[in-house]
Amino acid sequence: MASDGVPKVFSLKEVEQHVAQDDCWMIIHGKVYDVTTFMDDHPGGDDVLLQTAGKDASEEFDDVGHSKSAIEQLKDFYVGECSEVLEKKLESVTDAKPAAKDPPTSTNGAGFYSKILQFLVPLMLLGVAVALRKYSKKTADAKY
Repeated sequence: MASDGVPKVFSLKEVEQHVAQDDCWMIIHGKVYDVTTFMDDHPGGDDVLLQTAGKDASEEFDDVGHSKSAIEQLKDFYVGECSEVLEKKLESVTDAKPAAKDPPTSTNGAGFYSKILQFLVPLMLLGVAVALRKYSKKTADAKY
């Protein structure tokens, strides 16, 4: 971060130059991180970091499901922002068209029957088990 408190802004091209074991940067949600010093300590290994080095690794980072402490640890590696990635994300959100004129569909019907079945099937199995036990006792008593 710049000395005046304003984050340094990097271009995507600048970040793309940092893809080596001894110089590894990545972008996560528009923020640029220099993870070079973390390569040996990363629980998933340095290969995981090198695969996403020099590019937007937001999706890969989110897909793994990092812990709160891992997310908090990112602050230690923060070096600036990448406005190009933020702009692309903003464009994709603003370009997304609202749903067409299709009326909303209700999915409650399938959910309702599913809930009923989740309740009735075990209840029916219990009834069958009780009936079999009772029937088998009567036939066993009749034999002796």
